[in-house]
Amino acid sequence: TATLAKLETDQSAPVRDPEALDRELDLALLKVDAPQPLPAVKLGDSDSLLVGEHVLAVGNPFGLGHTVTLGIVSAKARTIGAGPYDDFIQTDASINPGNSGGPLFNLRGEVVGINTAIKAGADGIGFAIPSTELRNVLPQLRAKGFVERGRLGLRFQPVDGTLAKALGLDRPHGALVAEIEKGSPAEAAGLREGDVIVEVEGERVRRAEMLPRLVAHHGPGARIHVTVVRQGKRLTLTATLAKLETDQSAPVRDPEALDREPEELLGMTLRNTPDGVTVMGVSQHRGLRVGDVIVEVDGKAIRTVKELREAIPAKGKKAILLRVRRGERELFVGIER
Repeated sequence: TATLAKLETDQSAPVRDPEALDRELDLALLKVDAPQPLPAVKLGDSDSLLVGEHVLAVGNPFGLGHTVTLGIVSAKARTIGAGPYDDFIQTDASINPGNSGGPLFNLRGEVVGINTAIKAGADGIGFAIPSTELRNVLPQLRAKGFVERGRLGLRFQPVDGTLAKALGLDRPHGALVAEIEKGSPAEAAGLREGDVIVEVEGERVRRAEMLPRLVAHHGPGARIHVTVVRQGKRLTLTATLAKLETDQSAPVRDPEALDREPEELLGMTLRNTPDGVTVMGVSQHRGLRVGDVIVEVDGKAIRTVKELREAIPAKGKKAILLRVRRGERELFVGIER
């Protein structure tokens, strides 16, 4: 079935299958076969956005094309658990299913974001990918059809107030290196466990979750400068990044189903997470543990709490068979209703 794009002249033009995909950011690059040149919007600078600034969201919510909603920038650099490169603009401009992929404009008519997710069950909480992230990946999408990212090869953790004092930092910031992979670029560069990474290529690591994104802005083979605090002293190391392996065949997440609020169901406290339906609490079922990820209900694969609820038989069965993922293994657990 051909996909059509509606043009301003009420003409339609076929849209080719995505020519390029970045599954990590949930972005696709499309090509429209239009009969004449099309006007283009200007890509703005999302870094210059201010909290409280007015923005406009444009999209196709519930099939209602060319819908425009007005709101403000509620927050920047939001982390919502969608992936390792979370850096969302939060807005209260009304965003609904069908808005994903639509532009977020500033009042100068510049695209400062791409609408991508909503907070399920909430009112006025939507998220957009910043235009600066699009600028970072667009050259690779155009040239290669995919995005290659670099990796250091380490595990890290946030720095709280107590750790900051113990590590000789003037305030909580940076990413504390907890573990370094053998043979990794981090090891070759001289990074050590206990180092606090505070800058990557001159850009400050204000929060630990910024580190994967700052590193991923550089491709495999790139030489980057990493500034660390070690025993109270700053030093700068040079690392040559390895290739970050990703599964390009993995299904694109459904950002509009993103729901971070826990739900109670059959004696379990459940939450949608990037891993799937995660058990946050258990009140009556032996065999289930906090942290288990439910992947099947009576042989039916599920990805969200809503799908789990719909997969449970309305009546008849006294026990339900769950398949759960626990660490690196999977097992079956039976629960009684």
